[in-house]
Amino acid sequence: MAQAREQSRRQLLAAAKRLSALGLNQGTAGNLSLRLNTGLLITPSSLPSERMGLDDLVELDGHGRVLRAAPGRRPSSEWRLHADLLRCRPEVGAVVHCHSIRATALACHGRGIPPFHYMVVQAGGADIRCAPYATFGGQELSDGALEALGGRRACLLAHHGQVTLGRDLDQAVALAMEVETLAHMYLEALRLGEPPLLAAAEMARVAERMAELHYGATDPAGS
Repeated sequence: MAQAREQSRRQLLAAAKRLSALGLNQGTAGNLSLRLNTGLLITPSSLPSERMGLDDLVELDGHGRVLRAAPGRRPSSEWRLHADLLRCRPEVGAVVHCHSIRATALACHGRGIPPFHYMVVQAGGADIRCAPYATFGGQELSDGALEALGGRRACLLAHHGQVTLGRDLDQAVALAMEVETLAHMYLEALRLGEPPLLAAAEMARVAERMAELHYGATDPAGS
């Protein structure tokens, strides 16, 4: 048990540092969680990843009650979002929330990412929705994200950032990078006007082909 707990902490800490190294998070922004048998492990509040250590991570039960935390450490203010997603999506093992620049730029306009490119399918459907704005850390934000993530593995949060789901941390981080890349492509395409969109039937064919090939982030956490 102790060895498994240590391994989970190492995985979450490494993923948090990787998000910052990839430029998907800045400073104390963003948070990550990993499913545990007892609930979840989550990054702490108000601590940049470069200063984060294994003992700073916080263990919660499935309803957000603290099970294990170092003195003075509190779970991320977005613990409710993570706890609700892991409780409502049993196929998901990890949640990533970040404030990546281009995805957040779209979210600040309340815009999701439409089927302008076939790789949008990696997020679990024909588009990436944008949840309505709600104050950070609250139930309204969590409820909006849950709805936007229905049948999806990623969504944007209006005036806030993005959320991705994965069977594990590697998959959730990879999808966060893909969402940021798609946001970048979409913003560039918009320089020439609204890009033409792929038909629903074509997006369905792409999803089927990706599933056959076990492509990228498209398997167990799918719609």
